[in-house]
Amino acid sequence: MRLTKQTNYAVRMLMYCAANEGRLSRIPEIAKAYGVSELFLFKILQPLNKAGLVETVRGRNGGVRLGKPAKEISLFDVVTVTEDSFAMAECFEDSAAECPLVDSCGLNSALRKALNAFFDVLAEYSIDDLVRARPQINFLLGLTGEDYRKPAISVPAA
Repeated sequence: MRLTKQTNYAVRMLMYCAANEGRLSRIPEIAKAYGVSELFLFKILQPLNKAGLVETVRGRNGGVRLGKPAKEISLFDVVTVTEDSFAMAECFEDSAAECPLVDSCGLNSALRKALNAFFDVLAEYSIDDLVRARPQINFLLGLTGEDYRKPAISVPAA
């Protein structure tokens, strides 16, 4: 299984926001940190916002922050929001009815089991786990400069 670029950068965006905890993150800063276009990140932001994984604050001093604590956002949550399909083979798709083995195929059963195991592992890891695993993440993302020392905004408790 291969995850899309959208999922990859959705996870990265959430990691950036988690590392920048207590402050609003701005899309231009996130785009610069990861070397990706702002337009691409804005496109990813919409489903994340709709799912409640991030909150956006409009205005001149606006930005984005996590919609709930990083510990409560699993990789499974992100993947299910950003991926369109989990069809590993034709038999996972609606057109599978054309196959005479659709109801009794061992391949279908094995792939479903593998996909469920994949989802179970993703559910075990949170955005917080990914950020804590890299103590130098703030430095790597450029969150240690002069601007970073500005007072944190108050974030409502979840």
